[in-house]
Amino acid sequence: MSDITMYGAEWCGDCRRSKKFLDSNNVSYNYIDVEADASASEKVIEINGGMRSIPVILFPDGTHLTEPSDAALKEKLVALKKL
Repeated sequence: MSDITMYGAEWCGDCRRSKKFLDSNNVSYNYIDVEADASASEKVIEINGGMRSIPVILFPDGTHLTEPSDAALKEKLVALKKL
């Protein structure tokens, strides 16, 4: 099991982009579909202070990124030595 978790949905373009970035860089992560899991949707709303913005990517250092650009995601993964 990975220590990175991504909350997303198949209809979400930003989610597909972030998944593609993670996959193409061989970064392992747990994917949770907020459409299939109501508690995951509630978790996203809690993390984002009432907003249902996705993707939300949680990291092992306790931080998260919401709707990150590829550049921001790369910067975070480099900082965590995942890239």
